[in-house]
This record gives sequence, structure tokens and C-alpha cells, in this order.
Amino acid sequence: MTGANGQLGRAFRRRAGASSDHYIFTDITSDPSLDTVWLDVTNPDAIQLICASERVDIIINCAAFTDVDKAEQDLRMAELLNRVAPGYLSDIARERNALLIHFSTDRIFRGEIPIPIREDFPAAPSGAFGVTKLQGEEAIRNSGCRAVVIRTSWLYSPEGDNFMTRMKGLTMQRKKLKVVYDQVGSPTRAADLADAVCRIIETRQMDKTGVYHYADEGVCSRYDFACAVRDLSGSDCNILPIRSSEYPSAASRPHYSVLDKTLFKTTFGIAIPHWYASLKDCLEKR
Repeated sequence: MTGANGQLGRAFRRRAGASSDHYIFTDITSDPSLDTVWLDVTNPDAIQLICASERVDIIINCAAFTDVDKAEQDLRMAELLNRVAPGYLSDIARERNALLIHFSTDRIFRGEIPIPIREDFPAAPSGAFGVTKLQGEEAIRNSGCRAVVIRTSWLYSPEGDNFMTRMKGLTMQRKKLKVVYDQVGSPTRAADLADAVCRIIETRQMDKTGVYHYADEGVCSRYDFACAVRDLSGSDCNILPIRSSEYPSAASRPHYSVLDKTLFKTTFGIAIPHWYASLKDCLEKR
């Protein structure tokens, strides 16, 4: 697994403890509390060496440049991690006849029409992050490797910088907060996504390659999500709804990015929890 020290990678670490499969956790960063094999995913020789020495048959790619706004200023790094690295991983997966499990994003869609987005909807990213993630998908497809590509949305976990942790901190610190209400999607707990992927592996459904959408069930706005975080955290912060135009950012966000999960559920037979139940569980365990 690449990117094992990020928020999704850490969720996989926790879930893998209950699995009989052998996972190797790699990252370019280190953490004294985590057993990590150093790996630079932008170095194909290093990837090849680890895959050969460990006889890897499944590559789970959690490495990515995920800072949506920063991607607008650091396009080179976004391209390196989101486009180039998946190309290296997919080429090596093809050579080894290994399966590549890769994660993409709702941000490859424009999000202008309020209809749940199926896998075959035309992609039209509006920012550097979405563009480079779509290019990563294309590199994987063009490689001809066996791959499961999972697009997800609004990913969060107790660790790191994400919308949930930011809202929790801000609502505990401030008496008043403004949050956009015209961005609608489905929050996804990293632990839920990691569990779903591990179940695919444990039930040996790796032959069901293709592109799938996964997000927690239900729909909400950023404002609704922030209010839920506030209420479940016990804060009395007054959250005011505003339009996206009142909160300018370097990268634009889709107004509607609800992913249609029908194909994932019918293909793998995995039930998906509701976003509110998962958020409540996440905050209670924290």
C-alpha cells in the first residue's frame, strides 16, 4: 500500500489488523508510532524493487496530492502524484499481472446538474486537482493493467486536515461561523471506504475490475455537515449559511457532486452506511 500514513492509509492500517491478508505499508513520510516501508511513488525503480522483493499481487494506491486549493499553485507536484505516479504503478501492475486499486474523486465532474453521478457520466473537471486526478485515471486505463478505480467524495477521518476536523475545531473555538450551503454531496468516512475495499479483497472479488463510485449513503450540504459536526461535538457555535460566491477560494467546487453507488453495491454486495451514523461513530470514538 502506498500513502499509508495519510488519512485513508491510516484507516486501512486499522482495518487490516482484522484481516488474514498480509499488507505492506509504504510512504515517503515517517511516523515513529507506525511501521512504514519508505517508498517514493514517483520512482518506478523503487516501486519495482519492493513489488518484486515482497511478491506483491495487489497494489493499493492511497498516495495523492489532495490539497485542492494548493494544487492551483503547485501544478507540477499535483501532476507528479496524481498523474505520473499512477502511471508508474499501473505499468508495474501490468508487468506483474497484479491488481491495482486506485482512488479518484468526485472533483472530475463539473457538478452543475442535480442528478446522482454515474460512472459513465462525462468528466469535466474545473480545477487542477480534478484535472490531474482524471489524468491519473486515464494513465491507468491506457496501461491495460487490471484495476479497480474507486471515485469517492468528501473524505474525512479523525486524523489530518479535512472538512470534518476543521469544522470540529472551528465550532469549538468560535461563537459564529459561516459555511456554504450551495455545495451538496455525500461525506465519506475513510474507515468505511477502507472496510469496503478490504472486504472486496477478503471475499476474493478482485476479478471485478472497472470504475466504481463509493461514498457514504445520504446527501447533505457543507452547511448541513458542519451543523452535524457541531451538534455531535457539543458546541453552541452559531453557523450561518452562505453562498460559495461569498467564500472565494483558489479552486472552484462543484455545486452538486452526489455519486451514484448503485454499481458498487450490486457488483460487490456490500452495504454502505449512512453518512450521519458514520460521523456520529467517528466523533464518539475520537
